Amino acid sequence: VQLQAYGGGLVQAGGSLRLSCAASGRSLRTYTVGWFRQAPGKEREFVGAARSGDWSTSYAKPVKGRFTISRDNAKNTVTLQMSYLKPEDTAVYYCASVVGRLITSVLSTPKSYDSWGQGTLVTVSS
Repeated sequence: VQLQAYGGGLVQAGGSLRLSCAASGRSLRTYTVGWFRQAPGKEREFVGAARSGDWSTSYAKPVKGRFTISRDNAKNTVTLQMSYLKPEDTAVYYCASVVGRLITSVLSTPKSYDSWGQGTLVTVSS
């Protein structure tokens, strides 16, 4: 499957932004989809993911309660709704996918995913 992430931009602290990850080639219904981000000079970090099948979600502690992952089957798209954004959320955001359901212990590991979108920049101003 090929992924394309979009929707990034500049937003003030406290604002909201919605990122989308559009898939082509195959339906995302049978994939686990993850979101990661990478700030300048830092390693890529896990943001959240939705598992294949029941679409159960998990989020990293820094974003839990502020970010939500959802899926639009008709559009074969996964969205990351981000609210109450903080300057420390500034990063390039990537979506990634892998066929099947990942167990919790590897859900947050970038190497668990084999398809990646190109990334979209989110800048949160203070």
